Amino acid sequence: MRLFTNYLSAIILILLIAGCTWSPYNATNKVYRKQAKTFAARLKEQPDVEANDSIKAPEYFVGTTNFTMRKPNFVVIHHTSQESSEQTLTTFTLPRTEVSSHYLIGKDGTVYHLLNDYLRAHHAGLGKWGNVTDMNSCSIGIELDNNGKEPFTDPQIAGLISLLSKPKQTYNIPTANFIGHADFAPTRKSDPSVFFPWKTLAEKGFGLWYADTLKSAPAGFNARVALRVIGYDTRDTTAAIRAFKRHFMQDTSHQLTPMDLDVLSDLMNNTV
Repeated sequence: MRLFTNYLSAIILILLIAGCTWSPYNATNKVYRKQAKTFAARLKEQPDVEANDSIKAPEYFVGTTNFTMRKPNFVVIHHTSQESSEQTLTTFTLPRTEVSSHYLIGKDGTVYHLLNDYLRAHHAGLGKWGNVTDMNSCSIGIELDNNGKEPFTDPQIAGLISLLSKPKQTYNIPTANFIGHADFAPTRKSDPSVFFPWKTLAEKGFGLWYADTLKSAPAGFNARVALRVIGYDTRDTTAAIRAFKRHFMQDTSHQLTPMDLDVLSDLMNNTV
């Protein structure tokens, strides 16, 4: 009887543990752990020089004592262009999609941390911001569950603001380096949409914004130069203007108004 009781207790314990750890993403989580383990093994390997006719190898290995891990210097904010967090999680766990981000924030404020911040996610793609063309290698990608046609929820924005504090402090990310996907890729992307509250984020120290009281842009002000100074890729000026207006004016047009020029002038002066 005692043996049976112990056996039954063991079965119950196993079922409880299994119930606590079950997830619909157990299979893909296993792939994550395996890949992370592979990368960790590579980091443990001793660097070596492949000797050949042109390269002479040293007699012994010398490892520097002065190094750290590479760290992100930008945060790029996206909307998912999908209809639910579940749909996006599926997209990010299918190898054939080849897309991912570090974080996903649901409409209810739930924050999924999908990838270690030091690892490279596939979220930015082709684009240019300042001199940066490989944004994936130097940034954290944050996706917000939003189809691009609706306002973002209060819990979602509250969760985002709380989340942003850590990478800003941990990695010393400059205020100006919190940008949108469309800022980096103006010819391809529109996220986050005109509904995104950039001013609210800027008030918390995440991203640039302009002064409440604007001075008029000087005579002969060059808007194209200002856009480039802020960071926009101006090879396609129309796309750059549209991205600027989406971010700072909550407008999807590509015609610059006098106020737009005043804002551009103010932002440029705060950037240089």
